[in-house]
Order: sequence, then structure tokens, then C-alpha cells
Amino acid sequence: MPDCKVAIIGGTGVYTQDMLENENEITVETRYGKVNMTRGDYEGQTIYFMARHGGGHSVPPHKVNYRANIAALKILAVDAVISTAAVGTLNENMPPGSRVVVDQFLDFTKNRTLTFFEGQGGIVVHTDFTQPYCMETRSAIIDAGNRINEK
Repeated sequence: MPDCKVAIIGGTGVYTQDMLENENEITVETRYGKVNMTRGDYEGQTIYFMARHGGGHSVPPHKVNYRANIAALKILAVDAVISTAAVGTLNENMPPGSRVVVDQFLDFTKNRTLTFFEGQGGIVVHTDFTQPYCMETRSAIIDAGNRINEK
């Protein structure tokens, strides 16, 4: 995915991106609140990095301001978002330390706003969730992982 702005949202255990050059901390103001992140460069591409749970892993999942995070990335005209998560599995064929590129998920986080669409102007929106991930970005991640495994 050359020549695109990429955002990385780090989950538990991913708090910084040491690969970035020319890093600077930025704050983006959205209608949902302020978002702090790092802007940097990697191999000539602009990368934005945010720690989902804030500095020092201080924000629990149900208090993460997801809407502000996504709104900030939209304001920055980000083309692709890569997000990490450390959630575990019940599948015994995936031992601890496995890496998975998911294509579906169930979100059991409770007590937070779940949508951008709250009936403003009398409009009811049903968000299509049949394909929640960008297949192009997902394929690029899988291809990169396969190239690393071949080395």
C-alpha cells in the first residue's frame, strides 16, 4: 500500500512504534474529544500511532473514546488503519504468542457508545457489518507476514 497515510492503533502491549523517524506528538480535536498520538515517518510514508488505552495503559476498554479516535483519523485523512489486540482464544490450535489477522469479531465491551449514528435529524442508520475489515489492508498484512516467514 505505497503512498498512503497509515494509522496504527496499538492495543495492550503495543505502546510505541520504535520504527518511526521524525516523530512528533500531536493532538487532534474532534467533536467527541481530544486525541493524542504520534506522527512519524517509515520508509517515506506518514504513519500515525495512537495507544488505544492511553499513556501507561491507563484507560480500560469500556472507557476508550473510540469515536474520538476514529474521528481524528478521518480528520487526518488516513487511508488505512492497522489495529492490534491481545485478546486470547479458545482454539487450542492457536497457542499463546500466535499472531492472527482476523476477518470477523464479536465485541463484548459493554457500557460505551457503540455508534456514530444516534438518530440525528430523524435518520436511522443500520451499519453493514458483514465485512468489518478492509480486505485490501488485510491482504497486505498477510502478504507482508508471509514474506517475513520466507526469510
